[in-house]
Amino acid sequence: MTLNLPNILTILRLLAAPAVAVMFLYFNRPWADWFALILFSGAALTDFLDGYLARAWGQETKLGAMLDPIADKAMVVIALLVITGFSGMNPWILLPATLIIFREVFVSGLREFLGDTAGTLKVTQMAKWKTTAQMIAIALLFATGAFEHYLGMQTFGMDAQTRDAILTGNLPDELGLVWKYWGMMLSWYAGITGLWIAALLTLLTGWDYFRKALPYLKDS
Repeated sequence: MTLNLPNILTILRLLAAPAVAVMFLYFNRPWADWFALILFSGAALTDFLDGYLARAWGQETKLGAMLDPIADKAMVVIALLVITGFSGMNPWILLPATLIIFREVFVSGLREFLGDTAGTLKVTQMAKWKTTAQMIAIALLFATGAFEHYLGMQTFGMDAQTRDAILTGNLPDELGLVWKYWGMMLSWYAGITGLWIAALLTLLTGWDYFRKALPYLKDS
């Protein structure tokens, strides 16, 4: 087992996955949201960096190849569970999150069943896009939570009178309330859109892997 810098970055990303959830146990919001956003974004960056360094330095190892997809899935699944929880089980988040988690479990089961022939399910370019879309969407939703609680309002729980007061500037704006409101709404809609795009890519890649695995699932 070789422990080099790319592998260390992968291990740190793996450890960051449960740490994102722990932020909400030990910190109040919005601090938990900001810390989770920073931790998740930093870990997502290592997803690109560890692979790039491993290829550039010729340090690709079996340990890295094994841990990299595990770290990615752990990050995405745990973050989605946290976001689903603090969003109040919002269907716009719950449905794509369910599809994403279902696919990740399904493909992991396929790879485990195929064993030595799991190389049939090599990571495709679309799967890389899927992971990128997931991480961007999750980061945007963490940012939404941070804006929401910094404003002391909920995205869909804000009454029309308060919303109109913000937009017309009739509320004190010492903290840039209008800017924070629009930041919250922009990150919310961008995050939701990104999550549904990620869910679609997730299902497409899941079907592609299942199709490739079909010849190995036939009884003799």
